[in-house]
Amino acid sequence: MNIKIVSVDLQKDFSAKGGKHYKARPAVQFIKGTLLPYLQKKKIKISEIISDYRREYNRKDNDTCVPGTWGYTSEIPAKNKNKNVWVKCQNSPIWVTKNIGDRTKKPSEPYQNPKAFTRWLEATTGKPEDVDLVVLVGLTLDCCVFCTAQELRFRRYKVRILKEATDTHAGTKQEKEMILTNYPLINWAKPITWKELQKIL
Repeated sequence: MNIKIVSVDLQKDFSAKGGKHYKARPAVQFIKGTLLPYLQKKKIKISEIISDYRREYNRKDNDTCVPGTWGYTSEIPAKNKNKNVWVKCQNSPIWVTKNIGDRTKKPSEPYQNPKAFTRWLEATTGKPEDVDLVVLVGLTLDCCVFCTAQELRFRRYKVRILKEATDTHAGTKQEKEMILTNYPLINWAKPITWKELQKIL
């Protein structure tokens, strides 16, 4: 099977102690300690979506994942991912700004660029008809991972969410189980376990 892995917002402002929105989320350690070594051994690259939230909160002291800062840094090593990384500015990956990801330039107001996102997606993962499954990992299940699942389904990809490799903003097991097994999320993507994924990789 042609299976692609896409990571969403696995950046230190969310994933590491000291990050502006850090909470203890088990998925982060699973990705770093289990998933990434396995994929590297299998020579499977990850397509990565990250965020530049300089305009998201409209307050300078609340800026998150600012290019050039520690909080913007991805947890996915270069050896594990495709070279071209998509940078978004809102929960949905189609929202961008001019100068996004460029720490030397001021970003514009957010705007939608679905065509550019489609081009990136097809270049890094393939066209929907050529991909059997896209598996999402990263943060957060109730926000950016959810919105990414929707956008991929709109483009006719078959999408699953790796259960062990994503968490909610709160990071609680109870909330995660509720979201993974109920609407609206399962309308767009159902969960897949690590054991199930290994069988088809």
